[in-house]
Amino acid sequence: MNISLKDQRILVTGASRGIGRAIARQLSDSGAEVIIHYNSNIAQAESLLAELKSPARLEGCDLSQASEVLGFIPKLVEKYGPLTALVNNAGISLPVADSLPTEEWLQIWEKTMAVNSTAVGILSKEFIDQAKSQKEGRIVMISSRAAFRGDTPDYLAYAASKGAMVSLTRSIARHYGKQGIKAFLIAPGFTRTDMSNAILAAYGEDFALKDIALSELTRPEDIAPMVTLLCSGLADHATGTSIDMNAGSYVR
Repeated sequence: MNISLKDQRILVTGASRGIGRAIARQLSDSGAEVIIHYNSNIAQAESLLAELKSPARLEGCDLSQASEVLGFIPKLVEKYGPLTALVNNAGISLPVADSLPTEEWLQIWEKTMAVNSTAVGILSKEFIDQAKSQKEGRIVMISSRAAFRGDTPDYLAYAASKGAMVSLTRSIARHYGKQGIKAFLIAPGFTRTDMSNAILAAYGEDFALKDIALSELTRPEDIAPMVTLLCSGLADHATGTSIDMNAGSYVR
């Protein structure tokens, strides 16, 4: 099956590295015009732009600041034209010991929620606003297995924020489907990215391998083709679905 995303304009958040970078590259290889969102990694974002096969754009936005996120998609639509899909990939995973004083713990909780939940909500709402007039649009959320199986005490905020994406996806799919808007969620497990390198450095690769059913860790490139399929329109009847891509480490 040859998937063509020609004439699609897709915003990928957190596209400068990791899973987002692989998604942006795969979408571009399939013909989409990708808007590469980045926060502070402009050099990596520019290097990705130089690699992509199809026309692409660079746009920066600090997703931890709701004031910056508000109006971000309308600005993109004004500059480039309507978006056909949104990939909510950007996220942070900040460890915080439950032994910390509550005030310090709350700071990490609020920052995590700002990026992983509030920004996702704003972007999804503004994407839906512009997609209604087109009567077509697709949202792909990159969540986590932690949304379903939970996480350790150090990552309560991360798990809770990723869980919020599940109910948001289902609500969008159920309410806006007849207006042509579809929503999907992918829940990766441990994936070999910059974010995971700290865990690998601390515990070793065997620690991660023992937790999965396959013989090698998931790579960002293993997730990107599923995003391409969901953006293509070939899987629209899976709207509202949560797709596990965790190498068998959590099976529901």
